[in-house]
Amino acid sequence: MLVNYSDIWTAFLQTMTMVSVSLLFSTLIGLPLGILLVVTRKGALLENVPLFTFFNSIVNIFRSIPFIILLVAIIPLTRLIVQTSIGTEAAIVPLVFYAAPYMARLIDSSLLEVDKGVLEAAEAMGATPFQTIFRFLLPEALGSLILNLTIATVGLIGASAMAGAIGGGGLGDLAITYGYQRFDTKVMIITVGILVILVQGLQTTGNIVARKIRRH
Repeated sequence: MLVNYSDIWTAFLQTMTMVSVSLLFSTLIGLPLGILLVVTRKGALLENVPLFTFFNSIVNIFRSIPFIILLVAIIPLTRLIVQTSIGTEAAIVPLVFYAAPYMARLIDSSLLEVDKGVLEAAEAMGATPFQTIFRFLLPEALGSLILNLTIATVGLIGASAMAGAIGGGGLGDLAITYGYQRFDTKVMIITVGILVILVQGLQTTGNIVARKIRRH
């Protein structure tokens, strides 16, 4: 059976669905977790060392597991959540588990780059912890956050391709099923080309947006 352009388009849409949905949920989990890691560490705004240690350990544990292993390890949980272990919907679950801790660490890194003088200024103005985080810390780190969000999205694109190894759908599945198993070099070249263009376009856009934000 030969692959037609309709199959490639369908695989592309599946990849975009996996990446966009998992990015949304990863951000919803990773952003507050990253903020929590920054404000609860020793000497920080809301110092709470036991809480910081707990969440920092969780992030480190999940980040140390290779995605392909995580993909297989949580199949029972994936099946419990989406009632299946194959397909695009099933791939989103491990993608979120993979990307959320990664996102939290990137956000943690971005926020730690903010000059301490900004926090001192917020304190001098009598800002509450909530105001300090959302009116000073996050706006000041926005350029770096955009760059790190771009890095996380690129990582998700790569992980979504790996999800094809267990029938996750998308370009990775197409490349493995037809390009590798059926020795269709043309399909392999097309899928790799699409992924390269996607990543390059995303990274360039992220760099431009971050540069514009930092100039303001």
